Amino acid sequence: MIASAAFKQAWKMIGHDDDAPDATDEHRTWQEVLIGAALQGAIFAVVKAAVDRSGAAATRRLTGTWPG
Repeated sequence: MIASAAFKQAWKMIGHDDDAPDATDEHRTWQEVLIGAALQGAIFAVVKAAVDRSGAAATRRLTGTWPG
């Protein structure tokens, strides 16, 4: 949910449009579609890394050992 909201806000700033491009939208350019996909992937990866790292830190606090 966090990543989705962050992507929507970022796309509004970069794309100057409320809706991110869909890969099958014939009215969008290749550039719009590929930039949107790259931005979405980057944001989701950062959010996933932050959640995973927070979970590992919480596990260490609770058990005294780093998971993994």
